Amino acid sequence: MQLVSVAAVAENSVIGADGELPWDSIPADKEQYRARVADSPVTLGRRTFESMLDDLPGRAQVVLSRTKREYDVETAHHAGSVEAALELGTELAASLGTETVYVLGGGRIYELFQPRVDRMLLSRVPGEYDGDAYYPNFAPNEWLLERETEHEGFTLEEWRHASTP
Repeated sequence: MQLVSVAAVAENSVIGADGELPWDSIPADKEQYRARVADSPVTLGRRTFESMLDDLPGRAQVVLSRTKREYDVETAHHAGSVEAALELGTELAASLGTETVYVLGGGRIYELFQPRVDRMLLSRVPGEYDGDAYYPNFAPNEWLLERETEHEGFTLEEWRHASTP
């Protein structure tokens, strides 16, 4: 299984403010992100899950939360720990015929999964923004920037962990 972190990140590492994006919507970024994760399981925190209820990403959602909950969404599954989320994500990926599980945030979720991520897809949004959620720092010498693609309003960076083939 490949674990891939996907995030839109401002120049100062901000990814959110009060559960929302702190910048105006970037339709091209949302489109490429949604297309990428559409057929795969995604892992996200409870608050991020709840903020996306009207338009959930992925074919299955692993919701990492300390509190066990039932969700009114058939495709949502609770995980109480990173290990449980990884195990469940692996099972869901196999049942969906994919080898990729995407990590979609929020900030604490990215931080918890960062040591286990194989790849990162970072939409770099120009500018610095006020916020309360940040993408975690990572050691650039442990990562290889495989590709940068310029788009209107953002640059997509595709990173691979140096230990990942």
